[in-house]
This record gives sequence, structure tokens and C-alpha cells, in this order.
Amino acid sequence: MKIYNTLTRQKQEFVPIDKNEVKMYSCGPTVYDYFHIGNARPFIIFDTMRRYLEYSGYKVKFVQNFTDIDDKMINRANAEGITVKELGDKFISEYFEDSKALGIHEATVHPRATENIDAIIDIISKLEKNGYAYNVDGNVYFSTKKFREYGKLSKQPLEDLEAGARIDVNETKRDVMDFALWKKQKEGEPAWESPWGMGRPGWHIECSAMANKYLGETIDIHSGGQDLIFPHHENEIAQSECANGKPFANYWMHNGYININNQKMSKSLGNFFTVRDIREKYNSEVIRFFMLSAHYRNPINFSDTLMEQAKSAVERIYTCIDNLEFLISNGEDRDLNEKEKEISEKLDKCREKYIAAMDDDLNTADALAAIFDIVYIANTEFSQEERNAKSAAKKALSLIRELGGVLGLFQKEDEKSLDKEVEELIEQRSKARAEKDWATADAIRDKLKEMNIVLKDTPMGVKWTFAE
Repeated sequence: MKIYNTLTRQKQEFVPIDKNEVKMYSCGPTVYDYFHIGNARPFIIFDTMRRYLEYSGYKVKFVQNFTDIDDKMINRANAEGITVKELGDKFISEYFEDSKALGIHEATVHPRATENIDAIIDIISKLEKNGYAYNVDGNVYFSTKKFREYGKLSKQPLEDLEAGARIDVNETKRDVMDFALWKKQKEGEPAWESPWGMGRPGWHIECSAMANKYLGETIDIHSGGQDLIFPHHENEIAQSECANGKPFANYWMHNGYININNQKMSKSLGNFFTVRDIREKYNSEVIRFFMLSAHYRNPINFSDTLMEQAKSAVERIYTCIDNLEFLISNGEDRDLNEKEKEISEKLDKCREKYIAAMDDDLNTADALAAIFDIVYIANTEFSQEERNAKSAAKKALSLIRELGGVLGLFQKEDEKSLDKEVEELIEQRSKARAEKDWATADAIRDKLKEMNIVLKDTPMGVKWTFAE
């Protein structure tokens, strides 16, 4: 597999530190509100990366943090008259509700910043000991200019970064580019004991500390949104490498921005949407499909038109699944004939195309195209008159489920097949027709029509679907 590494600005063969286990860290949400559609993209993308690595035979230790202490948390908690912990507990729970709906697997570990204060203090102490951090009246800062490689991820010279930097009047740091590792307690703020007095961690140090604690000093993959490259990930590298004297992460993956109707998402523009908002209008699987329909490094535009297209595409896949399941349930078991062998070979090529796409820097757009190739084969090679296509149909269905499962898609069971009432009514209607009891048959047909059920007679029996 090749991964585009933001650090080197090129695709590189993925070679994990341990050939049996991949260590992967992905930046999680600050839990002061429901996460928005922009947050959803990296959550879905890197969940898919994890799934594909597991599909490829790796064991993956995946860590995604929760930032549960920062200025936004404190301000929101004060506005609601609750504690910061209560606010964090609430929106961590809400995160899991939305992420589960989107098919996002829970991480191996979901560490919270407030539960890892000791690890944070430990890494700050190392930085201070190594001469990269300094204390000014209880505020501890990282001395950026002492790390000669600062800027290597964002590919910006320190002079350019310095020119665009700002310093708050109330800050006591020595240089404009220095950033806070530990913040002295202000009145009314949560705080923890430390060698520098009561205070709380800065944002950047949290991820360095938690990645180090749960994955080790050097990890395989660090991922997140493109907006985190600078300053967050740049600062993580500086902190971690100055504390440990080792490379922090071998591969850096960043997803592109998401726009809303070709505009940057912004509350001031009135186009700011949480996943909870969008789930009220669109099925969660449609949202996930939409996110995976473009290459993760490309920007993606969110609009009702594109979401409707995604909805239609998902429905097309499930219609194919429904047709294949019907053929399998009503077809005949027999040895593969020449036509089925030919179909089977075509399906094998679809799998090869899918794997080649995913191995090429997680190209989910082309991977989905390979699944649609399977749908095309199923729609053109199989028909409800071909009872003897059962074996090939089984392979096609299995392949859609297998490859779709890696993407977190197309796993829902057909609810129609579980509806015993409908099946019983169809059976009663068939019996009435066989006995020429047309009145009963018509009455049952009318009842099914009221239930929005459409019947279709085929050589293999009656097939039913919901009316569109």
C-alpha cells in the first residue's frame, strides 16, 4: 500500500514499525458541542483507513482523543451553568451516538485529556529538562526557535510563520512563535496541581502526551484534517521529538476541506451544519457514502444536489442486493456452468480493481467504482429467469458485502425479508389464485397496495418491493 505522506509531500510505500501491528493516532473532537459535517469527514476517512488495514491483515491499535478542557469548553460550561466535566460527558455521549450512526468503529482507546494530566505533566517536564520549555510565573511555553526543524510538516520557513503570527497583550512568552504547554489557573477555571502551580494543559501538548502514552515514542500514522497541519500537528512534532529525541510519526495523512454549496462553512454565513442536523434529512449511510465518494485529499462540496445523488447511488446498490438475494433464495443449486465461470472471473477482476484503488493512497472513489462494476455485472448478466445463476449470484452478493464492509457500507439486512406479515399475505394470495378465489386474491392485493407494496410475478415466484 502507498500513502501520500504530508511530511515528504509524496506517496510512499507503507511499512509499519511492527509488521504485525499498526500504531495509528487520529485527532478527535473538542467536546463542547455536536460535531459538524467538517469533523465527520476525517472521522469517516480514517475509520475507513483503519478498516482497510485490518482487511489487509494488520492488527491496528487506533487511538482517537477527546479534548475535554480548553477555552471553548470553559466558556460553554459557564454559559450553561454546568461544570466542564458535565459538558464533556454530555457531548462525548452525543459523539458516540452520531459516530455509531455513521458506521464509525470505536477506537481501541479514546483517551480524555483530563484523565491524562500526569502524562501531560511528564512530557512538559522532559521538555523543560531538555531546554525546550520555560516557566514564566506558572505559564509554561515551548521555545520554538530551539527546534531547528520547526516548519518541516507545513513546509513553511520559521521566518514566514513568524511574520504572520500574533501575540496577545496578556501573554508573557519570550517569542511570538512560542506556544503554551501549561496555562496558569485563572479565577473560576478548572485546574490541576503541577510543578509550576495550579493550571491546565495547552491544546497541542495533549495529543503528544496521549500518543506517547498509548502508542509509544514513534507511531506509524498520524491523521487529521488539513486545517490541523499548522499549528497543531507542527507543534505536536516539535514537542514530541524534543521530549523523546525520536521521530514522532512516520506517515502523516490529512484530508481536504469540505465546503457547503461551494462556500466555506461558517456560522456567519448560515451554512454551518452538525451531523445531527443532517441526519434529520439524510440516512447516515448516505452521509458516509458521500464522504467516501471523493478522494480524501481532495476538497469536497456538500450540497443537497450531491446528497441526493449519493442517496440514489446507495439505493441502487441495495436494489441490486435485493435482486441477488431473491435470485439466491429462489434459484437452483447446480455446478458452475461456463457462463457462471466467466462471470466469476469478471467478479475477481472487480476485487483486484478495488484492492488496487485502496492500495493507492486509500482511493475510495475508485474503490466504489469497482463495487458499481459488480452491480453492473449483476444487472446485465443475471435475470430472474435464470434459476441456474445461483452460484455466481452468491459470489456477487458476497463480494458487495465484503468490499462494502471495508468502507462501512452496504451491510444492512433487507428489512423486507423480515416482514412476516407481508410474506404471509403473499402466500395467502398465491393460494387464493391457485384455487381461483379471485375475490380473496384481489382483496389481499388491495391490502398490500395500501401498505405501499408492489408485487411482481417471476418464474421463480412472487417478488415484492416497496413502491417508490
